[in-house]
Amino acid sequence: MLKTAFQRYINNFKGFSREIWILAIITFINRAGTMVLPFLSKYLKEDLHFSYSEVGWIMVCFGIGSLLGAWLGGKLSDKIGFYKIMIFSLFTSGLLFFVIQYITSFVGLCISMFVIMVVADMFRPAMFVSLGAYAKPENRTRALTLVRLAINLGFAAGPALGGLIIMSVGYRGLFWVDGVTCIIAILIFRLKVKEKKKSSYLDKVHPGEVLTNSVFKDKPFWIFLTTCLITGILFFQLFTTIPLYHREQFDLSEFQTGLLLTLNGILVFFCEMAIVGYVERKKLNKIKIVSIGSLLMAISLLLLLVNNWVGILIIMMFFMSFAEMFAFPFSNSVALSRAPKGHEGRYMAIYTMSFSLAHIFSAKIGMEIIQYYGYQVNWLFMGTLGVIGTVLGFWVYRLVQVESKAI
Repeated sequence: MLKTAFQRYINNFKGFSREIWILAIITFINRAGTMVLPFLSKYLKEDLHFSYSEVGWIMVCFGIGSLLGAWLGGKLSDKIGFYKIMIFSLFTSGLLFFVIQYITSFVGLCISMFVIMVVADMFRPAMFVSLGAYAKPENRTRALTLVRLAINLGFAAGPALGGLIIMSVGYRGLFWVDGVTCIIAILIFRLKVKEKKKSSYLDKVHPGEVLTNSVFKDKPFWIFLTTCLITGILFFQLFTTIPLYHREQFDLSEFQTGLLLTLNGILVFFCEMAIVGYVERKKLNKIKIVSIGSLLMAISLLLLLVNNWVGILIIMMFFMSFAEMFAFPFSNSVALSRAPKGHEGRYMAIYTMSFSLAHIFSAKIGMEIIQYYGYQVNWLFMGTLGVIGTVLGFWVYRLVQVESKAI
């Protein structure tokens, strides 16, 4: 029985092209080095001594840059190709990380965070389009999951190492590591992966005939994006308000916060591919799975209302990790499945932009609520928002069911 389960798990990793594996490897290298993000709010608050409101505004600029970068990345991927965008984005953002550590003024950080995120987040829609080019249609969800697995394996290593770097050489060490890993990752990609002008897996002979409706008239897609936006707002609390809460409520060190985030990465690494494989085999509805993910995310933040027992942070992280595994790989897949053939860049850019918006709202709303009403009100607000996301998700499920019957 155990051998069968193990073999089934291993089978989930078969059938990928060489390019997909290289994409996963460079994603792991890049993500393991991405140590700035989990500690950014702590760096701004504790090292540079900004107020909650100022931290919120800097994170808003971070999110607006991410939003513009995602839009540009999708637009330019369709115009000049994902390959050039990926190389430009990672190499340039690596250089920018070296510079940003020397900027410490409020206005300077607002501008620099905006610029670096415009460049860095051009990578995401380009990478999604590259998966469409290098993965067979039947492998696409698993390919997305493999890349997310690499992200989470890197994320499992990154925060704990980041905490140690902060405690030994300070926050500036994070910027150097982040910059170097960006450059190393994209050099490996450039050397090992050849540019693919056209995918043999995508029908681009008559792309126009499938564009009978504009993306802006795709009502289920936009309601679904609202659910994605809400899950993003809740999830990004992990990088904005929760690290501050760890210190202020439970007096945790950066290393202890890093270990909790590492727990998230480990859980996702060992469980996500198995969950995706099970959903694919059983042909479960992916919109329903995303909706359940939104509910689990709501529960995870409502658990933080228990503020007198440090063990609740571990339980909360379990709920958040499984919520992430339900919500994110399948929301990728749902968004991609709505896209007309040959125009994946457009849909994936808009999908990616929903998470950029989530960055903006997550930081600013969370920080403002905490400044004026405290952490408890923030957890209650976020939990309620998650329930709304769940309801919207099941509404989309009903709309798609009606839509499929009408065809």
